[in-house]
Amino acid sequence: MRRYNSTTEEQQEQRQQILQELFGKIGHTTSIVPPFHCDYGSNIFAGDRLYMNYACVILDCNPVHIGENVLCAPYVQIYTAYHPVEPEIRLSGRELAAPISIGNNVWIGGSAIICPGVTIGDNTTIGAGSVVVKDILENVVAAGNPCRVIRYLS
Repeated sequence: MRRYNSTTEEQQEQRQQILQELFGKIGHTTSIVPPFHCDYGSNIFAGDRLYMNYACVILDCNPVHIGENVLCAPYVQIYTAYHPVEPEIRLSGRELAAPISIGNNVWIGGSAIICPGVTIGDNTTIGAGSVVVKDILENVVAAGNPCRVIRYLS
């Protein structure tokens, strides 16, 4: 991550090479604007034309599948990791994780948080600042905390 985040705009080829080494799969024409942070990278599987703007984070303790033509605004956070809610178990240091799936043609607005175990359907827009705690259907606009469908697309 340090190597990737120290690249400049003129080093697109080097950025692609680093992402190919880091990710489990990377599609064509992937663009991730540094700084970018992830846990492992090897659990991230991205389709063609992924764009992530400044300061996005993916905690990939479990697989994160990202479809084609996915756009992420600045500060999008994708978290597969979570902790137990029971204090005794949480204090033991135990960490859990659940996979995330993001469909094709998805736009995720700035500072949105995608929580563990969530699936976002194709052609969906997630509004800025949303906290996605449950699956979101395809072909919708969804926003809020918690995120909910506010409009169906034709």
